Amino acid sequence: MTKGRDLKPHIGIFGRRNHGKSSFINVLVGQDVSIVSDIPGTTTDPVKKSIEIFGIGPSIVIDTAGIDDHGDLGEKRIQKTTEVLELIDCAVLLIAGNLWGDKEREIIQQFKALDIPFIIVHNKKDQVPLREDTREAIFQETGANIVDFSTREPENLEEIVELLKKNIPENAYQEITLFGDLLQPDDMVVMVMPIDNEAPDGRLILPQVMALRDALDHHCISVVLQESELPAFFKNYNLHPKLVITDSQAFEKVNAVTPDGVALTSFSILFARLKGDFERFLQGTPKISHLNDGDKILIMESCSHHVHCDDIGRFKIPNWLTRFTGKQLSFEIVSSFQAPTLPIQEYALLIQCGGCMITRKQLLSRLKPAITHGVSISNYGMAIAYMHGIFDKATRIFRS
Repeated sequence: MTKGRDLKPHIGIFGRRNHGKSSFINVLVGQDVSIVSDIPGTTTDPVKKSIEIFGIGPSIVIDTAGIDDHGDLGEKRIQKTTEVLELIDCAVLLIAGNLWGDKEREIIQQFKALDIPFIIVHNKKDQVPLREDTREAIFQETGANIVDFSTREPENLEEIVELLKKNIPENAYQEITLFGDLLQPDDMVVMVMPIDNEAPDGRLILPQVMALRDALDHHCISVVLQESELPAFFKNYNLHPKLVITDSQAFEKVNAVTPDGVALTSFSILFARLKGDFERFLQGTPKISHLNDGDKILIMESCSHHVHCDDIGRFKIPNWLTRFTGKQLSFEIVSSFQAPTLPIQEYALLIQCGGCMITRKQLLSRLKPAITHGVSISNYGMAIAYMHGIFDKATRIFRS
């Protein structure tokens, strides 16, 4: 499960089976969007629901299976629930009947490990109200206040909404822009889009589409062409674009014909800034010059796609790295959300794709283990620019 292009705040609902998660979602959104049953385990796989929450706005609420599920199938359901943590902006943990134990402690530890803000709701207060000793014990453990609530008599729903508004990070609401802060209305941006083996038939890839839309939204003048037409553009037209954006694989050709006074970058680097830890990418990329024989390189893709001989992550980057460093390196490529086969600290360098199909939250969650263990990180576009000797030029516009 990925956020994909859902750029609205994501709220995950967690708790034991039959603690009223689905009923809670129905009350929260004001309509019956989740199946409600007295049978524990009715909700199996996580289910995303795009809704409007009064006072918050367009949001995605994710209904999850019980954290106390059991058996082989139950373990798989819990695993699916755990995967949701990598994409949510805020969590709601439901408890009921004053029950608080290891299951709740474990999920809260996971919230904290991934820096996920959370609130705790004691549900079904019409059946068993929250005791003060329970409230105090949970506060001592978590530092979180608890809302005593009933989906049958939701008179204090506004209190929960206010807590959600307070805890959802501001960047979950922020307008998403690739370069709106870099360009002014009427600035010209040239987008170089090679039509090669990796280009899909009859359409553009998502980063290109998003860049075009971003330019339109900010009233910029866009010129779209292939790298083969770029020399004619600069030769035949007396124009001076503010920025040239290229597919990273064409960096060398595009750089050769782009005038020195024109800023140059790639779609991948734009996405590194939009979704990744840009400063750590900047710091980690020069590690390429300090790799040694036997070093292990982890290359992380964020989507599943057809693999061919021109694949940038699986073939081109490993070949460029081997040629640039002159070292005997080993490479591991993981796609989507596969886990690396080795402990993260055994890799000398992690190179992440642009992440166009996932969210900033997901991408940062993927990078966090490497950052925690001091592993250098880079991005496809930055690594390619570095190996072609234009790293400073390709990132200058973001550092000026």
